[in-house]
Amino acid sequence: MAVNSYKEDEHLEGIGKKETLKRLFSYMLQYRRKVAGVMACMLLTVAISLVNPLIIEEAIDVYIANQDMHGLAKLAAAAVGINVIFILMVKVRMYVMAKISNQILLDIRQELYEHIQTLSFSFFDSRPTGKILARIIGDVNSLKNVLVNAVTTLIPDFVTICGVVVIMVVKDWRLALASLSSIPLMAAAIWFIQKYSHESWQVFRKKGSNLNAYVHEGIAGMQVIQSFHAQQETQGIFAGLVKEHEQAFIRCARVADLFGASIDFCWGIGAMILYWVGIQMIGGNAVSIGMLVAFGTYINMFWNPVMNLSNFYNQVITNLTAAERIFEILDTEPDIFDGADVKELPELKGKVEFENVSFTYDEGTPAETKVLEDVSFQVQPGETIALVGPTGAGKTTVVNLISRFYDIRKGRILIDGYDVQKVSMESLRRQMGVMTQENFIFQGTVKDNIRYGNMDASEDEIIAAAKAVNAHEFIMKMEQGYDTVLKERGAGLSIGQRQLLAFARTMVSMPKILILDEATSSIDTHTELLVQKGIEALLSGRTSFVIAHRLSTIQRADRIFVIDKGGILEQGSPAELMEKKGHYYSLYMAQFKNVS
Repeated sequence: MAVNSYKEDEHLEGIGKKETLKRLFSYMLQYRRKVAGVMACMLLTVAISLVNPLIIEEAIDVYIANQDMHGLAKLAAAAVGINVIFILMVKVRMYVMAKISNQILLDIRQELYEHIQTLSFSFFDSRPTGKILARIIGDVNSLKNVLVNAVTTLIPDFVTICGVVVIMVVKDWRLALASLSSIPLMAAAIWFIQKYSHESWQVFRKKGSNLNAYVHEGIAGMQVIQSFHAQQETQGIFAGLVKEHEQAFIRCARVADLFGASIDFCWGIGAMILYWVGIQMIGGNAVSIGMLVAFGTYINMFWNPVMNLSNFYNQVITNLTAAERIFEILDTEPDIFDGADVKELPELKGKVEFENVSFTYDEGTPAETKVLEDVSFQVQPGETIALVGPTGAGKTTVVNLISRFYDIRKGRILIDGYDVQKVSMESLRRQMGVMTQENFIFQGTVKDNIRYGNMDASEDEIIAAAKAVNAHEFIMKMEQGYDTVLKERGAGLSIGQRQLLAFARTMVSMPKILILDEATSSIDTHTELLVQKGIEALLSGRTSFVIAHRLSTIQRADRIFVIDKGGILEQGSPAELMEKKGHYYSLYMAQFKNVS
């Protein structure tokens, strides 16, 4: 899969506006009772708003015309009463819909995060973390107003428009026709504007995603930036991305602003035609002053919701791309998944077999990289296998395939005779322990970080694991021992200390198959001597794969595989390979030739 960097706009496969909106609003179904209650409140408020102009007409043509002040006072009191109810119902619907919309955002974000956790390594290899974060945080947040206004604006305003049109036509079809004469002009303007608005907002969100990706990368690599005094260069790149984001927003805003201007223009035209026609008809039994005033109110009641709906439509166009980006990830199928007929892997003994395995990264793309070609080997339970070879030879690929982080297209990988593609990933990975050179420390206590290897581990088991890898001593010197709260990524700890904690985390999981990928690369010689006994205890009785550039760390391995050029060039015990004076001998001598 080609890598999408901050320099490139993301490619988005559109699924259609109607389908996107239908899918978005389907999240309301689980809250349909509360939404129904909100709609009941809205229908009551719409009814009251439609009655108000009729009350005005009645007050002018009946009570004021006949100077019936007592009747007018009663009518006014009734009007005040129903409008108090109107205000209360508006507050209730706003409060309830705010709660519903916030809960829906939580549901979408939770679903998105859970789905992302199921995706394969290839998904994360192909895009910056910042672009993924932009969808989980920014894109989800942008949907709130759409969800709220879909109920509180779309439905009541649509009902209001229909009610106003019906009342105007019933009272006088000629004035109704005059009032609504500018609708065709409005429809043409809205169609023209929305055509360009959606495309503009798509570009805007892509530029925002690029900016977010670069900021995340810059913060994560701040130590490197400052070390090489590259602030000026990175500031220039940041300024360029901000400028692109700004220009994209300006284009969007200019198009979006045309919505309101178009509605205002058509509103004004409709009002002018209404009063021009109405004034001609005043007198006799044709049109009364009260009716013309009522129509003036109704035309405002018509165009106000139209303005609200246009703003809502503008909002939909603005944020529809956010929903598209969210659903694009939700529709991304993991490359690695359990088949329909997978079995649960029983407790492992630890025999591992590769049968004519070939593997290629980004197969079928311009970035295609063949790593392994027709590789076969057997590892017996309890054996410790060291994998050595130049960078990029395929050592990490071998262990990633055992863990089924990637799937092969040719050959088979068997564990205790079970094809890894035919057993559940949970039952496989639960019995494996993987430790890499990138030892991520989570924000939380020392105890919680170690327990991450086994959520059911007791405090005694956590302490025992730490002691086994000689982490206990430095932990107890910390301010609150195992309850010390660590900063994000283990800031404040040395690299060696972070690796010791990672060793303890792996130790507490008690895996049947252990994978150590450059796990001691950043530990100093003194610390390495301390942890070596712990590693030996961890390896004892387990099938283990150890990747190490530091050849001194693998002298106790049962066998060493020298990997390069798509396969295993040679294998054997350290002593056997030294006697052969082949590839391993050359690597060993090259590494130690300067050691006195």
